[in-house]
Amino acid sequence: MNFTPSRCLPIKTCKRCCQYSTGRNVHKVDTPVLLKNALPLTFNRSGGHGGKQKYIRLNSSQKRCFSSECDEVCHHHEHGEVRVRFAPSPTGFLHLGGLRTALYNYIYAKKYGGSFILRMEDTDQSRLVPGAAESIEDMLEWAGIPPDESPRGGGQYGPYLQSQRLSLYSQAADSLVQTGKAYHCFCSQQRLELLKREALRSGQTPRYDNRCRHLRPDQVEEKLDQKVPHVIRFRLESGVEPFNDLVFGWNRHEVAQVEGDPVVMKADGFPTYHLANVVDDHLMKVSHVLRGSEWLISTSKHLLLYRALGWKPPVFGHLPLLLNRDGSKLSKRQGDIYIQSFQRSGALPEALLDITTHCGSGFNSNRVGRKMEELITEFNPSKITTHSALLDLDKLAEFNKIHLQQRIDDAVQRDWLVRDLQGRIQEVYGTQVQDQDVLQPDYITRVLHLRKGHISSVSDLVSSEYSYLWVRPSFSDQQMAALSSETQHIATLVIRLMEGLKGGEELTVDQLSVELKTLAKKTSNTKYRDVMKIIRLALSGLQQGPSVAEMMVSLGPSEITHRFNRVLQQLSRQH
Repeated sequence: MNFTPSRCLPIKTCKRCCQYSTGRNVHKVDTPVLLKNALPLTFNRSGGHGGKQKYIRLNSSQKRCFSSECDEVCHHHEHGEVRVRFAPSPTGFLHLGGLRTALYNYIYAKKYGGSFILRMEDTDQSRLVPGAAESIEDMLEWAGIPPDESPRGGGQYGPYLQSQRLSLYSQAADSLVQTGKAYHCFCSQQRLELLKREALRSGQTPRYDNRCRHLRPDQVEEKLDQKVPHVIRFRLESGVEPFNDLVFGWNRHEVAQVEGDPVVMKADGFPTYHLANVVDDHLMKVSHVLRGSEWLISTSKHLLLYRALGWKPPVFGHLPLLLNRDGSKLSKRQGDIYIQSFQRSGALPEALLDITTHCGSGFNSNRVGRKMEELITEFNPSKITTHSALLDLDKLAEFNKIHLQQRIDDAVQRDWLVRDLQGRIQEVYGTQVQDQDVLQPDYITRVLHLRKGHISSVSDLVSSEYSYLWVRPSFSDQQMAALSSETQHIATLVIRLMEGLKGGEELTVDQLSVELKTLAKKTSNTKYRDVMKIIRLALSGLQQGPSVAEMMVSLGPSEITHRFNRVLQQLSRQH
């Protein structure tokens, strides 16, 4: 049964068996196969769609499936295992653009039962930022996208720091030189600078003129014997094969026509990005490279390197850029795009992941409030578009509010919020906290439930408008006296109300609202509105905020009694 299908067709999957059907016949395959956009699939025993679908006959040794209409190439990776990597350079801290790339890699790995690798590309030693590598891994863990293999966690394909893999790059570079695919270049910095200046002066793009490519072997030997400083350059050849990018489709850049031969090994013995990432992706058995679209133009160069080294390349997918809402580039100079600053400001990791996927593409739906499991379920690589994703950070507060509500409703997540808030209260108010009971989990939990849907971040709760929750307020005699001549009477009524409610039952906002209306009727010449102003001032020192009833439920009977006793003491000093 030889079929020539018109397109790559979907095949139902079943984890229990590894079979696929063609009409009524069932065929056995040894391993899962990668079909349609290189997604791993296994096959079921069912007869498909009434025998209407036609399938390509496959076996485990075949590496590709072809469709005559779209000529789509779907790669089969060794053992069918999906292995993806996030490879940042620790020349800075993790920012939103990097987090998004890491997230798409993580989701891809989890969707298809694969591994997510973190590799540090720290070969540019002059620009390394102390602590950045550790911080990047911390931030990935905080964000809920922990790597399966990493510098910290290790793994069977380590080390995961490029600076500890120099001998591997050196071997690859030597092999390229020996096979004539690369050569030693002895050109000085001054000569290269002159070439660059000359090109710019004549309005051309600066490029190396490949001069050392033409040195005779004896000339090379002589310079090496004299220990002349040198780099190793890769010999760019024309005739680049096109590649099928998961996002951008068929691509090909004839790099030899526009670039000079690139440096693959620097004079200091460190590789350049081009060589190091090819060597590492090969040795770490990376099956899919999902990276920013700025690397799309370099991919043909990397494919030439794979060919020169005799290695099979991974599948490439280039993610569209993440831009500001106005279309400008996310700048690392925007201090607020660093993940640490989001963490400090009280942004929830799931809100950050939600907003970065919401403004992008690659998902079957676009709802606000999605958690990681839903992102993985709804991920669909064929829906990643080529146009840039516009990020509206003004909406982050709204995303955060929705995710914060979900966390408050979840007992385990709520405990995390309580601990976070305990730390923030002590950090902001420290010794001003007169009653340590406000740090008790029960008290903080009550506050979180009452403010749910009103606050967009736990950091809101340590702002001045909520300080009354943690610190007893102060107010002047004049403020009190200005409100009503019946303040003393009102304070006494509130204390009596609290004593009557100390029966152990929980206060509720509805119940208190009714009680406060009744209380206000017991005054002779103070309106309800002014009674509320007096109670609000005594409780919080503020003129506005949540409802008085909610403030009272938050604080609880004994703290309310304490605060109104202070009011009575203050008033008695006046007389």
